[in-house]
Amino acid sequence: MIRVLLIDDHEMVRMGLAAFLEAQPDIEVAGEASDGQQGVDLAAELLPDVILMDLVMDGMDGMDGIEATKQICAKLNDPKIIVLTSFIDDDKVYPVIEAGALSYLLKTSKAAEIAEAIRAAAKGEPKLESKVAGKVLSRLRHSENQLPHETLTKRELEILCLVAEGKTNKEIGEELFITIKTVKTHITNILSKLDVSDRTQAAVYAHRNHLVT
Repeated sequence: MIRVLLIDDHEMVRMGLAAFLEAQPDIEVAGEASDGQQGVDLAAELLPDVILMDLVMDGMDGMDGIEATKQICAKLNDPKIIVLTSFIDDDKVYPVIEAGALSYLLKTSKAAEIAEAIRAAAKGEPKLESKVAGKVLSRLRHSENQLPHETLTKRELEILCLVAEGKTNKEIGEELFITIKTVKTHITNILSKLDVSDRTQAAVYAHRNHLVT
């Protein structure tokens, strides 16, 4: 039996998924979480075989699916996380895959496709929605010829420039209308992509490559 943890802030989505999955002979819902932090905690407690992760959540903790994925991957040994979302923006797709998600599906996927993705994930086999697969393959093909900052998403590049201007996380969040936690997540991704250890080195990189005036 494949034990699944559902992490989604919409109750109706969880109810629909749970009803369908419980009807499968080889799948059971081990637990449900309504926000990122609860999902991280339940993943550590229940040790599910597969996790279905929403990306954009409006929980009180402010933790999105990218950060939740990152924390779960840091706590559990090789968790099988399937992103199930409505978004295929670059600043959602790449960060969550880099954070450790195995598969990426859209909420418009057929129920049978989600069940098959769960069975595949339990075996360690990834499933990517076709548009997402195209994005990933295109990025891989061009990565060898790209400068580090060319791998940044539009939002990451925007934040890098603000960091280079000396703005704090709070100031960046207020200017872009995003939470400080989201800013921190983006900066972590920026440091990784630029292969630098702190925001000072990131700022130096930005100035050396003429990303800011």
